[in-house]
Amino acid sequence: MQVEPSSRLRSVVGDKTAKVLESAFDMTVVDDLLRHYPRRYADIGQLTDLSHLRPGQHVTIMARVVSAKNYSFGPGGRRTRTEVVVTDGTGRLTLTFFQQAWRLKTMTEGKVGLFAGEVGEFRGSLQLTHPDFEPVDGSGEISEDSRLGRGIIPLYRATAKLASWRIEQSVALCLDGLAPLDDPLPEDVRTQRGLTDVRTALEEIHRPRAKEQWQRARDRFRFEEAFVLQTVFAQRRHALERDTATARPPVGGGLRERFTERLPFVLTAGQKEIADVIGADLEQTHPMHRLLQGEVGSGKTVVALLAMLQVVDAGGQAALLAPTEVLASQHHRAITALLGDLAQGGMLGGADDATRVQLLTGSLGAKARKEALADAASGDAGIVVGTHALIQEHVQFADLGLLVVDEQHRFGVEQRSALVDRSDVKPHVLVMTATPIPRTVAMTVFGDLETSTLRELPAGRKPIQTTVVPAAERPAWMDRAWQRVREEVDGGSQAYVVVSRIGVAEESEDKETRSLLDVHAELAAGPLAGLRIGMLHGRLPSDEKDATMNAFAAGELDVLVATTVVEVGVDVPNATVMVVMDADRFGVSQLHQLRGRVGRGSEPGLCLLVTMSDPDSPAGERLAAVAASTDGFELSRLDVELRHEGDVLGARQSGVRSSLRLLSVVRHEDVITDARDAAQTVVAADPTLADHPALAAAVHALEETEQADYLERT
Repeated sequence: MQVEPSSRLRSVVGDKTAKVLESAFDMTVVDDLLRHYPRRYADIGQLTDLSHLRPGQHVTIMARVVSAKNYSFGPGGRRTRTEVVVTDGTGRLTLTFFQQAWRLKTMTEGKVGLFAGEVGEFRGSLQLTHPDFEPVDGSGEISEDSRLGRGIIPLYRATAKLASWRIEQSVALCLDGLAPLDDPLPEDVRTQRGLTDVRTALEEIHRPRAKEQWQRARDRFRFEEAFVLQTVFAQRRHALERDTATARPPVGGGLRERFTERLPFVLTAGQKEIADVIGADLEQTHPMHRLLQGEVGSGKTVVALLAMLQVVDAGGQAALLAPTEVLASQHHRAITALLGDLAQGGMLGGADDATRVQLLTGSLGAKARKEALADAASGDAGIVVGTHALIQEHVQFADLGLLVVDEQHRFGVEQRSALVDRSDVKPHVLVMTATPIPRTVAMTVFGDLETSTLRELPAGRKPIQTTVVPAAERPAWMDRAWQRVREEVDGGSQAYVVVSRIGVAEESEDKETRSLLDVHAELAAGPLAGLRIGMLHGRLPSDEKDATMNAFAAGELDVLVATTVVEVGVDVPNATVMVVMDADRFGVSQLHQLRGRVGRGSEPGLCLLVTMSDPDSPAGERLAAVAASTDGFELSRLDVELRHEGDVLGARQSGVRSSLRLLSVVRHEDVITDARDAAQTVVAADPTLADHPALAAAVHALEETEQADYLERT
């Protein structure tokens, strides 16, 4: 019977094994198993005489079984230890197996076989624990096609219910009956890069006879992963070019020009350059699809506002979609303040041809909501800022020309599409992220977007000093931290205290960390007594959150004790110091984002990372890295390296495994770049992949998985 990649696993490996493979690894068809590549390989090497064994060696011996016996141990004697003594004529060796009493049936006295494993010691005697075993026939010959005869044993990610060697056996069943395969890599793409065909590569990665074979196969499949993913993005870019958008050229003497002239600061060279690039994109009749990323405080909002004003000048509207009400309100306040009378269209004191900036969130009162909806529908509001409330069907725009999505990783692709796909004429799209992304990650996660990067900070922005406070080792430093907060407040500045949890009916929370409620109470009664201390977290009613944030922004609060709702977008120039409690509970990029909330004015910023972790622990070293660098791109690369690859691509969020098996978005930039170029060439010549059915099937399979959607959430 020939086995197809789409064949059900149970028809090849049997129901029992198939059920375990599905529950452990979500495998249902043969291709799932064949793409479960070995995690490493054991090189058997030369046979070793028993008289030459040394602890720590990985050896293969040929020997004859002298004796085999089971021993009971543990509570009630329910556990078993099997000891097999073998000899090769130069010495004797004990083989030990736990909970494998059945070994007595396969290792009978006189049986000759190959035994492979690492030499260990127990009570002064050498032994092999759980060695690989392969019987040798009466002639003493080893089959060239046997796993030990090939000289290399593949080791798979396994489970307690399914050992590596059983997965190997299942793979062999699939390979032995495998039908001829169509290759997802076009022949010219393979030839140009010296890559093997898919059938050869599967054989070499699962049953290699030499190290060079599995390395060659690994390189081929690594490129294939990158190539299929980049083909998805190349097709999306091609489709976008065929979509229609309304050109929004700049207008002389319009809002954008007048706003630029009255800016109280000078745009950086980077801001000017990227604003011009985006402005040129908006003049096109196919939709812009651009990612704007930048360092904390690099001025992305101003660049986005220039784009929004260009669209308004050209008769359209712009919507800014933010992930939280705190951030949406912050954007609304900031944009309104920057525009001044240019945002007071139809109001007393408004400038000529001014527009309106409306806020639309789920917690708006009925009157304010009705007004916002009416202004959006009529076009009176040139700019509408909002949360998920913006994408509801009853929210109508007169002429939506630009969608700005802030903190893209917090939105699903379907949410972004809710506004983009409402009409045949698409709005231009600008995606912003304040989390610096390494180039490799950007190409892999945002591969369908053109990317612009702001690295330069505005003139006059002072550097942020970051210091780790080891509270367990140096408790006096904690006292000094609160003194520094007082000193900053006494000097007219404000402070943040950030905690990892709230402490309200959160039974499942880690009680080793300090809660917001506890910290707030302790500070108010202790080291910060007498100061005006506010409290902000995501579970507060929306009006209370807004009131607290407005009070802090207005200088009516000295200290804001908050969760990570202040991580992005919150802009209070008078805040100069931040204390992060239990800082080891936050990621590297998250800490970098948090400290970007201070030092946004003319005064330098100070960030104190409080931790109970040992400085030499991984957590301590991670915090030291944050303290040592203010380069968000360097830290983001470190963050990706420290996290599991699947987390980078959203597997934790989606509840499924990462679609990447051999490709690392951090370490394989050259592979990703090469694959992107190859995919672009293939799609340019054959956009529908009509001449490449195997590649089209691989692309379809990727897009059908949950991973594809979550690639865009990171």
